[in-house]
Amino acid sequence: MSVVIILMICSICVAGGFLVAYLWSVKRGQFDDLEASGFRILHDTKPLADKGEFQNDKN
Repeated sequence: MSVVIILMICSICVAGGFLVAYLWSVKRGQFDDLEASGFRILHDTKPLADKGEFQNDKN
């Protein structure tokens, strides 16, 4: 019976760790913009040769 109590305490600690990690990531803005990375692949960009930056192909 004492093993069950130890396992319950361990599982509550692990669940608490996941909760803390989730709350930390929400506070840091990890889930703010979910659509931008999905639309980023649709934009046609090509790199500039001298600066290494990206430029839209709307010339």
